[in-house]
Amino acid sequence: MSGLKSLKKRRRVQVIGIAGACIAAILTALWFLPEDSFQYFRSPSEVVAAPPAPNERFRIGGLVEEGSLVRGQGQEIRFAVTDGGALVNVVYSGILPDLFAEGQGIVAQGNYLNGTFEAVEILAKHDETYMPKEVIDALKDQGTYVAPDGAEDTR
Repeated sequence: MSGLKSLKKRRRVQVIGIAGACIAAILTALWFLPEDSFQYFRSPSEVVAAPPAPNERFRIGGLVEEGSLVRGQGQEIRFAVTDGGALVNVVYSGILPDLFAEGQGIVAQGNYLNGTFEAVEILAKHDETYMPKEVIDALKDQGTYVAPDGAEDTR
């Protein structure tokens, strides 16, 4: 009977050792990832209050300000994103998603340089009721969030 207890103890030690090695391997892989692998979300108010470093890539989200959309030369588009508390100018060169429109929620990915957010990717809402959770939270913090259907928000 003592041989069976010894076998169980050895198996348990082996399983714990393998799990520990896997955790160490994952943490090592995360340590060596490039800095731009982690992108943080910020609201326009956060960007204006504490501008990030020019080389930091992050995501900004909010509502496209009504009347701010200006089409430039070629595919360049300029618009402003707001969360009701602050306004950040955005410049993007590329094709906008079909669902992009003024007054709608978006998330843009890029860098903040010289007071302008230079977007490399624009993500638009999925349908008339969708808005990213981070954007909703930022709008709620500003006290300007209104549910699309006028109903109480239960999120």
